[in-house]
Amino acid sequence: MLKGGITCFNDMYFFPEAAATAATELGMRAVLGITTLEFPTAYASDADDYIEKGLAVRETLRDNPLIDFCLAPHAPYTVTDTTFERILTLSEQLNLPIHCHIHETRQEIEESHRQHGQSPFERLHKLGLLGPGFIGVHAVHLNEEELQLIAATGSSIAHCPTSNLKLASGFAPVARMRQLGINVGLGTDGAASNNRLDLFGEMRLAALLAKGSSGDPAALPAACALEMATLNGARALGLEQEIGSLVPGKQADIVAVDLAVPASQPCYDPLSDLVYSVGRDQVSHVWVGGRLRVEMGVCLSLDAGETLRTAGRWKNVISR
Repeated sequence: MLKGGITCFNDMYFFPEAAATAATELGMRAVLGITTLEFPTAYASDADDYIEKGLAVRETLRDNPLIDFCLAPHAPYTVTDTTFERILTLSEQLNLPIHCHIHETRQEIEESHRQHGQSPFERLHKLGLLGPGFIGVHAVHLNEEELQLIAATGSSIAHCPTSNLKLASGFAPVARMRQLGINVGLGTDGAASNNRLDLFGEMRLAALLAKGSSGDPAALPAACALEMATLNGARALGLEQEIGSLVPGKQADIVAVDLAVPASQPCYDPLSDLVYSVGRDQVSHVWVGGRLRVEMGVCLSLDAGETLRTAGRWKNVISR
């Protein structure tokens, strides 16, 4: 991700201390989720255990300038109302955003109507979770009332176009979201449903899907797709005063892209090139907080050979 120009990521998964260690060693920013489920995994036994372990990691990393946290109830179908109520209380007490997968599939919504008599978004709204600190991940299947609800509460959406296509989840109504003024950032979902974790690819796909699904070739212009990948993501995380754009007073998180390659020539509009032509292999330099992290495409804090060897060892272990 760092070599592909991603300077900050929001993660939802187990063992956040491992993700924090990796991000810190690479010198990139991370907003790590205090992931919460009701059932046991290798990481925790129940919802309370997930929360307590996540909060303990947050406490140990309070002084790390690169690491922030959010509360991350996995999804409405894996989290009870009681746990959601506790998460809302913690969000208000600790001033932490809430990150939750929601309305990804039609089956999820149908099951919610059977169990709760309402859609997942309606349920979370009644529980008080929607608002400027809420990030709804995916939000593929939405009716007009739900779109209006998201807009009225100031909630943000993390649009994951590649994952939605790979899992045949559907097409998020991004063009309509933009018409309603909803803050939409870009995400990838996990490697299992995406493979590349490539934000340049997500920008291009998001722009094309918005045009194709709406029937409007002017939907989601290149500049808007770039904003989704930068400032809108920062805004969703409550970090728009620190990162997301290049203005005086913010952190110097900067990505340099080499356009002097045949695939990007002739270049008449750099913004259009960034969204429709550029690949992540054209990222030449990356600075995080003004510190050089990638130089001429090489990650300065990473031993590529050791990384490949480690990946090979884990491939053998996992495939047994």
